[in-house]
Order: sequence, then structure tokens, then C-alpha cells
Amino acid sequence: MPAEKIALITDSTCDLPDEVLQKLNAWMLPLKVVYNDRSYNDRVEIQPQEVYDKMPGEVPTTSMPTPEDTRSLLEKLCAEGFTHAVAIHISSGLSGTYENVKMVARQFGKMKVEVIDSKALSLALGFLVQEAGKCIQNGLNFEKVVSRMRELQKKIKVYFVVKTLEYLKKGGRIGYVEGTVGQILDIKPIISINEEGKYYSVCKVRGRKKSIYKLLDILKEQAAGKNIKLAVAHGDAGEEAESLLQNILNMKGVNIKESMLTQLGPVMVVHTGPGLIGVAFYEV
Repeated sequence: MPAEKIALITDSTCDLPDEVLQKLNAWMLPLKVVYNDRSYNDRVEIQPQEVYDKMPGEVPTTSMPTPEDTRSLLEKLCAEGFTHAVAIHISSGLSGTYENVKMVARQFGKMKVEVIDSKALSLALGFLVQEAGKCIQNGLNFEKVVSRMRELQKKIKVYFVVKTLEYLKKGGRIGYVEGTVGQILDIKPIISINEEGKYYSVCKVRGRKKSIYKLLDILKEQAAGKNIKLAVAHGDAGEEAESLLQNILNMKGVNIKESMLTQLGPVMVVHTGPGLIGVAFYEV
């Protein structure tokens, strides 16, 4: 049996900083941020702040990597001697990226590609990518890396709040979140992702401050007595996110093994608008 050389592929919605992706030796397929007269490769040609600065006057749409983008990446990996690839992508309930990559991978006969639906996004997807990278660097074989991803995917939890549901509605990504009740009364849904990989409301609270505190409560409840790996992500809400992270780190009874704070990438920004704050975590 010739030795396996495994490539790791993800997309730009994983929200992992470039230096982390480089350390993991991960390849990123960018989604696209599309304005009326121009289109940018997500996180390559455009950064989150540029999208925020144009809002709400100009709200772009997004599109997934093209089949050509995927095919040319697979060709490139082949040329570099990779025999296998693990591709982990944004939830199929939120984007066609997973189906698209799967279709191209199926037609691509030169290497074995396993395409994984993260049923997640942002740093929850990032967790899977980080773990896959470590598994590959530790010399696990292809089958073991894939089965580790399937196990971990079930353990990761995601909760977030947005300032307004307008952007989720506009982008058609609102899923099972009721979109109208709250605006007048300042009711904020706490949003998570279900088994289908779509958004739903976990509960509702009144007001921005309470909604952020609710994230703390949920974490306290679900992670009490456990060792967890934690990520806090925000969309142009750095100070609130920092303070949430501090509050979590100071929480008694939850043991944070590792934590990370990051800004959402441009594609995510388009669909959530300014003001998102979210937590993702799993037990280690």
C-alpha cells in the first residue's frame, strides 16, 4: 500500500485566521461576495470591515465557489502528490457549497475525496477543520480522520444573537426562526442550528444586553463540570464579544481548555449584518 498523503480543504466561512489555516496546512475555497457591478473572493479580495462600511446602503449577496474553482484546487493538490482529501464545508442547510464540492469530487477520479457536511458554520466549522488538521499532522489514516470528523460534528454546539433579523430574512437563511414578532418589542431570539443544519430559535429574550447574558446562561447550563473548547465570534461587535469572553473565562464550574475570539468573514457578515455575537463549544 503506498502511503497516503492527505489534503485538508475547507471554505472561507470557517472564520479561522489565515495563520491558523497555514499552520494546519489547510486549503481554502473562497465563497463570493457579490455586489451589483462587481464580485469578490471572500476573505481574499474583501475583508469584513469593507462590507460593514457599505451597510445598510449597499448589501451584497453571496454565491458559492464555482465547480471550476473546486476542480482546479483538486488538480493542484493532485499535482502536489496528494492521494486523498478531506473537505469540510459550511452546513448544506445554509449553502449549496457542500453539494457543489461533492458533485465535483465525485467526478474527479484522480484522488479519493471525502466531503463532509459540517451542519455548522463559522468557528464551529473551524473546530472541525482544526481537529482534522491535527489528526492529519499526527499521522492518522484517511478513514480514521473521516470517522473522527463524523463523531466531533455531533458534539459541537452553536448559539448566537443578531441585532436585527433583517439580514437573515433578506438572504433567505432564516430557517425556523420566526422573523416578525420581535421588532416592535425588541425581542431577540437565541439562534442555533438543528440536525438539518438550519437555523432555529432556542428561546427569546427582550433586549440586546439580556440576549448576550442568555448566551452565558446556556453555556453555564450545558458545560457545567465539563472541559470545553470554546470560540466566540462577532460581526463588528468586538467590545461586546471581548466582554462576553471574559465573563465566560471567569465563570465558575466550567473548565475552558482553549478559547478563541474572531471576527466573522465577509460572507457571514452579509447574512447576519452588524452586531452578531455567537459562541461555539464542545466537550474535549
